[in-house]
Amino acid sequence: MLSFARSQRMFPGVDLLETKSRLAPLLVGKTLKFLGRLRGGGSALPGLALERLDPGFVQRALGSLPYGVVVISGTNGKTTTTKMVTSMLEKQGLKVFTNPTGSNFSRGVAAALIGAVDLRGRLAADVAVLELDEAHAAEFVRRIPPRSSLLLNVMRDQLDRFGEIDTTAKLLEIIASATTGTVVTNRDDPRLARIGIAAGESGKAVRFFGYQGSLQSLFPSDDELGEQRHPDHRSAPAGAEASEAPALELLAADVVLTEVSGSSAGFLVGDQPVETALMVRGVYNYLNAAAALALVRAVLGEAVDRAALLQSLSEVTPAFGRGETFQIDGQPLELVLVKNPSGFRSALQSFDSDGWATMIAINDDYADGQDVSWLWDVDFDSLASAASIRSAGSRAFDMALRLNYEDLPVGTVTPDLGEALKQLLAEHRDQPKRIFCTYTAMRTIRRKLGKVVAVEVIR
Repeated sequence: MLSFARSQRMFPGVDLLETKSRLAPLLVGKTLKFLGRLRGGGSALPGLALERLDPGFVQRALGSLPYGVVVISGTNGKTTTTKMVTSMLEKQGLKVFTNPTGSNFSRGVAAALIGAVDLRGRLAADVAVLELDEAHAAEFVRRIPPRSSLLLNVMRDQLDRFGEIDTTAKLLEIIASATTGTVVTNRDDPRLARIGIAAGESGKAVRFFGYQGSLQSLFPSDDELGEQRHPDHRSAPAGAEASEAPALELLAADVVLTEVSGSSAGFLVGDQPVETALMVRGVYNYLNAAAALALVRAVLGEAVDRAALLQSLSEVTPAFGRGETFQIDGQPLELVLVKNPSGFRSALQSFDSDGWATMIAINDDYADGQDVSWLWDVDFDSLASAASIRSAGSRAFDMALRLNYEDLPVGTVTPDLGEALKQLLAEHRDQPKRIFCTYTAMRTIRRKLGKVVAVEVIR
């Protein structure tokens, strides 16, 4: 066995005592991650344990990447946009570390790192692209300032966690303030436009993405959505008079969504019009694609090959539970994640319900948001043409009551998700099926589907 003195001579410049003290927590994390895989799925527990045992682990692992850390946050679209950005950067030859499990808390980043680093805690990557929940992102960037950040949107979401919408905007403002390089943000979201303008005035590099005016009806802001549902209670964004809103038409955007046509989208990238087909579905994902393009151009520079970017963007498949389609008995079954009024509205607008057997699965676990009053701000009229409607999940009866007020017939109400899925598959074998579901309901249904069809296991 080597003596300590001899070891120091063999490994000059290496603090072996410090290395040894860091190895034990990492081994604990790797062991927990391995055991989690044996049980059939991923978990944030290894990351939580490692953060407790070695609080500096994430900061060290991400501290020396050539292109730094990229943080993506906002109410809707984080997972899909992160997948788009990762794909485009990888096709440009970069080695990308990301947190692909959908665990967008800081412990989820730590858990993903455990499987990516060697036993010395070193990460072989050029850039880290991290999807982070708004609240956890605000805390994360205080410890690890991102070189680039992308702020997607601000919508009313999980009122029990975030409170009112301006609280969420303030969390995203913290991310912008901590960014050391370029802030990319949504010029057509009034709150984010103000954040972008303020960041620019403070000397930061800022790029905007957005949509052409003719598409405005497809992307109502949270305030406009509220006005549609409650026309007698119109108000300007909290904390600002209408006249104080930025003149959005004066904000030049690096990438603009100009056209939505079937499975294709048109963009103005810089000053060049381009068009590409997309495998991801939903009009909201076309705007996510504009955001992803703007971010990649910020990371790599404007000289990056546009054709190559569009090619890689066109090949991105739906992310975990976000519009995934499974074939069962020759018929499609689609999973569509919903978690707030804007997202649910866009999903209903994007997917034709005519002839589809439809299930809405609403849970109220912590990850879903325990306040489900937002369901009353969603217009469900488009489901009138559905072949059938059923309600499932821990808040199945709440959802059924909401649909009853729209005069939409609910065939069955089944809180047990496994039983509800079994009924859906058995009773509608010869019909296309779609399930709108909250996050934990989606994970449960996806796991149950794994017993019927091949489902990708996310580690």
